[in-house]
Amino acid sequence: MRTKIVAGNWKMNLTLTESKQLVNKLKFSSNSENIRVLIIPPYTNLDGLKRLLDAQNSNIEIGSQNLHHLNSGAYTGEISGQMLKDIGIHIVLVGHSERRTLFNECQEVVFQKSSSALNQNFEIIYCFGEQLSERIEGIHFNVIKNQLEHLINKIDLKYWESKQIVLAYEPVWAIGTGQTATSEQAQEMHHHIRHLIQQSLGVQIANQTSILYGGSVKPSNAKELFQQPDVDGGLIGGASLDATSFNSIIKSLITQ
Repeated sequence: MRTKIVAGNWKMNLTLTESKQLVNKLKFSSNSENIRVLIIPPYTNLDGLKRLLDAQNSNIEIGSQNLHHLNSGAYTGEISGQMLKDIGIHIVLVGHSERRTLFNECQEVVFQKSSSALNQNFEIIYCFGEQLSERIEGIHFNVIKNQLEHLINKIDLKYWESKQIVLAYEPVWAIGTGQTATSEQAQEMHHHIRHLIQQSLGVQIANQTSILYGGSVKPSNAKELFQQPDVDGGLIGGASLDATSFNSIIKSLITQ
């Protein structure tokens, strides 16, 4: 059985005080190892929230929004895997569309970060997705194939076998726009992604790899999206900043 995951990416939102208030309102309890809830707050909140969650013996996990591929050096404003591990963080988001588009992270940089994180024993949530123009042009399946090529063909198989790689398909045209892929469109792409993995890495790896959908997931559409056979949860943006909305999305995952 594949692991079902809801991950809240808070982006550049919430102070530490606000973050703690939100965490205290979140409701997640499950005895199943196949259901996970993650929060991914700004760097300044990581240590404080990790301590809070540990003190509460919470099942909610915490991850970082980014990391540099090197462990140290003259890289003002960056953060290393070594720094994250020192405060107990072992999950990292890589290749989010905003990192690609706003901060000019090319495919090679995203691969460097992915490889470095995995080599440091991080679990990665690898993000990828097509622009609206690419979908309109009808090349979206090839775009996704190209964005996954290095990860599938150049990363050691052991990281796939140990489930250290979680995929997050995020159609860029549906992030923060209010537009959402239909459940059929999401399933179609997720099935395509799983088929790409199967072709190169085999049926077992394809069947055990969690693929999340990230594109304006809300309480109103979460249940339908999560019911799709190849959609294993969601990477949630704005809706994860509101406790009522995020709790509703979590409930949609648990009740599948």
